[in-house]
Amino acid sequence: MSTATASRRGGRRALRGVANVMIVVGALLLVDCAITLLWQEPLSALYAHQRQHALQRRLDAFARVTPTPAEHHALVKMSDPDRRVAFAARAFDRRTSEGDPLGRIRIPRIGVSAVFVEGTGTADLRTGPGHYPGTPLPGERGTVGIAGHRTTYGAWFRRINQLKPGDRVELNMAYGRFTYRVERTRIVAPTALWVTHRVSYDRLILSACHPLYSAAQRIVVFARLVNTLPRGDAA
Repeated sequence: MSTATASRRGGRRALRGVANVMIVVGALLLVDCAITLLWQEPLSALYAHQRQHALQRRLDAFARVTPTPAEHHALVKMSDPDRRVAFAARAFDRRTSEGDPLGRIRIPRIGVSAVFVEGTGTADLRTGPGHYPGTPLPGERGTVGIAGHRTTYGAWFRRINQLKPGDRVELNMAYGRFTYRVERTRIVAPTALWVTHRVSYDRLILSACHPLYSAAQRIVVFARLVNTLPRGDAA
């Protein structure tokens, strides 16, 4: 076999090898696109779920923190359970800052169970749903606001468009468990700050970008507080 012939055959083998690699890479990219379209972006989802484990450990540590003597004395003097819960919520708020885990949100209808954090910045929402800093914590009067991603970093709120009136949403905090019932869903502009305004009853809003893969609008689910179960020192 001549050197030229051997060289040509070697070149063809190399080209076939490159072609096979490109086919495999292309197939993997198609699989990644399909997963992203049907569910969520896989790499950011893996990151978010890893962060959730760390957040749960920090949340457990927060739950073990005892009230100060002054807080304990104030709680003992309060006979109204709603006042005790509100006091415990304010005390908990003082101990947390942006990025800290606050509690766990559960939405049985769409299979959500995730630790949510304080803040809705980019870094906050990469770890889990985020609590709007300008809104109260559960147990305080007003409208609690929580935002979440729909296609990346856990995609916790991907299917909130499937929530229907009457569906249950639970917020489990160190000082209480709060049960809300969905009332309605609205599509609004990103600038619609009225959704967090206080109304005549305590409520929760869930917010996410809309439609999928776009930030042109927001989908907002409104839910009304229907039950409060004090926990820990608030009980």
